[in-house]
Amino acid sequence: MRVLLGTERVVGDLRRYFGIGMPAGTVPFTGSRFEHLAGGGDRPEVADRFTAEDLVAVQTLSVTVPASVALDLLEGRLGARLSGLLQAIPWDIDMVVAEADILAEGSPADQAWHLLRAQHGVNWVIAGKLLARKRPRLLPVYDRVVRCAVGRPPSFWLALHTALREDDAALHGRLLELRQAAGLPETVSALRVCDVAVWMNHRAVDHACP
Repeated sequence: MRVLLGTERVVGDLRRYFGIGMPAGTVPFTGSRFEHLAGGGDRPEVADRFTAEDLVAVQTLSVTVPASVALDLLEGRLGARLSGLLQAIPWDIDMVVAEADILAEGSPADQAWHLLRAQHGVNWVIAGKLLARKRPRLLPVYDRVVRCAVGRPPSFWLALHTALREDDAALHGRLLELRQAAGLPETVSALRVCDVAVWMNHRAVDHACP
């Protein structure tokens, strides 16, 4: 991952994705609105429940929550169960400073992921993006392009957590440097900088990944 983040094109990729300093008429990627739509999914008044804005936000990342699941999230038992789990997941800390048990198997975050994954029509990508919308500083976006680039560790959350903390949090520091160099607001988390940088780099090349 550090190799991918060390290439010269990274800052340009970030600016193009978020539409920073681009020529007039350049359209940013729809995903540039993922964390900012309606003020963000982690703002205190909505941090512990899923909203209609969250469902639209994940669509900016090219996934759609099935209608029956969306209704259950907004009005049903599924939403209530996830709200209880979200209350146990910190919303105001970065992954790099979180203890590993917050991300480990059996944690509230892990339970929330599995509960979402168990819903008909919700795959691992959708489940992860829903949780990343609610906890953008703590839980990363992880899709097939990123998986193709970085591999399939037993737990991507824990693998990324370890990588961010190694060498006195050198990788986390690099992500913050990239955010500043690209002119992105601080509301774009280090995890999101990582995701966009890896995704943009990997999609630019013709890779044959499952």
